[in-house]
Amino acid sequence: METIDEQLVEGLMARLERLAQRHGEVERLLSDPEVIADSARLTRLAREHGALGKLVEKYEQLLRVRERSRDAAESLELYPDDEELAALAQEELQQSEREQQRLLEEVIDLLVAEDAGGERNVIVEIRPGTGGDEAALFASDLFSMYTRYAERQGWQVELIDISDTDLGGVREVIFSVSSTGAWRKLRYESGGHRVQRVPETESQGRIHTSLATVAVLPEAEEVEVDIRPEELDVSFARSSGPGGQHVNKTSSCVRIVHRPTGITVRCQDEKSQSANRKKAMKVLRARLFEKYQREQEEKRDELRRSQVGSGDRNARIRTYNFPQDRVTDHRIGLDVFGVESFLMGDCDTMFEALAEYDRRKRIRAFVTSRPPAQT
Repeated sequence: METIDEQLVEGLMARLERLAQRHGEVERLLSDPEVIADSARLTRLAREHGALGKLVEKYEQLLRVRERSRDAAESLELYPDDEELAALAQEELQQSEREQQRLLEEVIDLLVAEDAGGERNVIVEIRPGTGGDEAALFASDLFSMYTRYAERQGWQVELIDISDTDLGGVREVIFSVSSTGAWRKLRYESGGHRVQRVPETESQGRIHTSLATVAVLPEAEEVEVDIRPEELDVSFARSSGPGGQHVNKTSSCVRIVHRPTGITVRCQDEKSQSANRKKAMKVLRARLFEKYQREQEEKRDELRRSQVGSGDRNARIRTYNFPQDRVTDHRIGLDVFGVESFLMGDCDTMFEALAEYDRRKRIRAFVTSRPPAQT
């Protein structure tokens, strides 16, 4: 990484000073009886305190390193004729500058990282696009790919809702993935996935192109999204699809409409209304959380908008080319060979490359931008 210029260094130090002040303020609030009595506010402040604590630690280290650097520079000025002292001061100056550069890079990493995103579970939604039955089959293949990948990682997968087709595809599938690393690895999967292959139903061996869309949502906690019961329309119906006699005997399918936004969710995977309602509310919170995040994202600076993980599910992000046995990610121009292996869950090369590309892009955007005006 290129050396961070002095103007950016001063902007960073000023920003860190303000964050350190906020850290102290949050620390005082956490001992306030009124805050302790408000569990939602207490949770938010505790999360903020933890995030700020990492930056404050780096800030304090930077202050010590910069003090050493100033002392060394002062020694060089005061004793220019003392060769031994000058050599020691020069060595200390170079070492402290290298250490400052390392700490500044770590600070930038923390500042441009997603806000508490790396620790979240995720909810994944997959739907077929253009391509008819073949698109539904490809959507099913993607579902299998992500669940197999999750199994390799030791993550827990929970099916929330699925709608099958007669040929073995899916009209829609929603599932959650629970792990501290799930969001970091899967967040870049949102978008359009294209497959080029000869469908099983194709008698003349022609290659078809089909599409499926994937949405990866960070799972939201109840305290992060305020959902009022009076804003919900909840209805129940008998579950449809495979499931034996139970499907026809109970009204366990839950449908929830959030009137202010029009967001509608449905769940029929479980046999009880209460279990399906709980899952449906989890999906609703995630969709609302994503909606609010996107609204905030539009107001943020170019640094945030430059991220590779924009999550636009209408944008084509990847092609699975069976004739050439190649998977291509169009955002970073990366080709991975072995389509079958990739669909069996061997995705780490691609996922790690996307995460690293996004990290470097955000750091580069931060370093080349100018510090915001002081207020």
